[in-house]
Amino acid sequence: MVHKEEVISTAEWLVRRERHRREILPITEPFRARRTAGKADPVYDFLFTYYNFSTMKLERWHPGAGVQIRIDREAADPEALAELAQSPSYHFDGEHLSLNLNAIKPHVREQLGAVRALCKAVRSRPPRFACFGLHEWAMVYRAEAVRHPYPLRLSDTELAEFVESQTVCCSHFDAFRFFTPSATRLNVIQPRPDTRLELEQGGCIHANMDLYKWAYKLSPVIGSDLLRECFELARLAREVDMRASPYDLSSRGIVPIAIETPAGRELYVAEQQQIATEGNRVRSLLLDEIDRIENLLLLSPEQITGTFPQ
Repeated sequence: MVHKEEVISTAEWLVRRERHRREILPITEPFRARRTAGKADPVYDFLFTYYNFSTMKLERWHPGAGVQIRIDREAADPEALAELAQSPSYHFDGEHLSLNLNAIKPHVREQLGAVRALCKAVRSRPPRFACFGLHEWAMVYRAEAVRHPYPLRLSDTELAEFVESQTVCCSHFDAFRFFTPSATRLNVIQPRPDTRLELEQGGCIHANMDLYKWAYKLSPVIGSDLLRECFELARLAREVDMRASPYDLSSRGIVPIAIETPAGRELYVAEQQQIATEGNRVRSLLLDEIDRIENLLLLSPEQITGTFPQ
């Protein structure tokens, strides 16, 4: 017998599935259209090119571990049923459709523990709000070429002088690794992959953005409703990230956060604090869900995989 955490009706399943698609498609469909047309967006494409989770996977709704769907064959959408049937991770006991907890691969179980440890470490230390988003500036500091085909708001000399006038203190390795060699030497912190637990903190835009990465690495064990919250946080964080960058994105209607000015730095901190507050909320939800899933994995007895309903 499956350990039951939540049972939802077929109708509730379809409502949640439709809500998920309604909120995700306006973001994923334009990306696919741009890709087909050979165009790029400097802000939002990052969510699909840097993060390794396809639009199709993001659009597909999963209930998550410990949630059973009571199947009403007459009310069920055949397409929606087939969508879940494609995954060998699901099983059907004659009445309920759910993830097979015993089919969860060992590396996913290990990732549950790793993500929990990181989230707890980040939540345990005070957030810092003194970086002013300089990581994007450090990626173009004294660079021969820039990543995006947009002009910079300052000349090369002005940009270099501003970066050198500030304390560069990026604590996030996956941002730091894109610094130019000259900027790397300016960073007062030298993060490495093995110092993530030690250094990451909740004020960091990228640490909050990465909650999406940790959630999709645990998908479909982590349900799509929480995954979508993590994705929305990443989208908001990316907007702040690029508004505070040195790129002139006015042609795309993007108003900069001019961190090269005192007022701009003050505005960045305010935006950063809002992202941190939301990140702390979402991080706590992710921690609670990981704890619940690990409890399910410990309590769940052997399950027999049945035949998917036709």
